[in-house]
Amino acid sequence: MSPRRTIAVLNGPNLNLLGTREPHLYGTATLADVEDLCRRTADTLGFDVDFRQTNHEGTLVDSVHELRCSASGFVINAAAYTHTSVALHDALATVAAPVVEVHLTNVHAREEFRHRSFVAPVATAVIAGCGPAGYEFAVRHLAALATHTDTKESSR
Repeated sequence: MSPRRTIAVLNGPNLNLLGTREPHLYGTATLADVEDLCRRTADTLGFDVDFRQTNHEGTLVDSVHELRCSASGFVINAAAYTHTSVALHDALATVAAPVVEVHLTNVHAREEFRHRSFVAPVATAVIAGCGPAGYEFAVRHLAALATHTDTKESSR
């Protein structure tokens, strides 16, 4: 049996406050609830999850660097860094695995400054406005891509 592959789930600033921060926008699910959803979903698909949250841009970049060669895919909710971080864009550009950008809210229906993403140009997909389910969709998408790639490579 081959070792289980890992999907990295990286979260940016203020997401540690989910469940209490602006619940009218972000809902009442906590980051622990989101983590549990990601782990349960990945487990049913034969994957592990490396789940992280930081309020510090450099730490988020360091996580990308650390996982860039080992993760089968990345789910990233960079939060405010989505709209400001060229450093995060540059780090994600070094990742060969697929990247899915996730936002709990529909950022395109919010303030103008949230309409610009530095992550989207290096992402395989973008999911916005689905709440915590967006993370589940992202994990499922990445698992499907990895499984498809494995099937393609084994048929060669």
